[in-house]
Amino acid sequence: MLTITRKLEFDAGHRIPDHKSQCRNLHGHRYTLEITLTGAVIDVEGSSDNGMIMDFSDIKSLAKEHLVDVWDHAFIVYEKDNAVREFLASLPDHKTVVIDRIPTVENLARVAFDILKAAYKDRYGTGLHLHKLVLHETPNCWAEITDGV
Repeated sequence: MLTITRKLEFDAGHRIPDHKSQCRNLHGHRYTLEITLTGAVIDVEGSSDNGMIMDFSDIKSLAKEHLVDVWDHAFIVYEKDNAVREFLASLPDHKTVVIDRIPTVENLARVAFDILKAAYKDRYGTGLHLHKLVLHETPNCWAEITDGV
């Protein structure tokens, strides 16, 4: 199987409301996102994408549009974390992303995978699809999710 991977970074805040350690406090991370795609290599003479699964700049553009620009410099909050949601709502024009699960790196990877899976699905009629997503919360801690999970 031939795959290609594009890496992007963004900053976001979160908290794990019931966590036993400091992660229950408001804090942030410099997240690193790795997007791995698979599909047939484009074989169209004269095409800008000839010989590619997808142009890396197109991978970046779609990821930024659907996920990175939405989450970058936002506070990602669990929908049932009412105290933090109320606080964030009190801040004028605050960038808040509400999700339906606690924003652990595992859950954020799942949400990101679902968003990007739809964004890349068969863009060229070549079977292009999101194969794997890796989300690093820190340089030493990350979650990986692969298609079929």
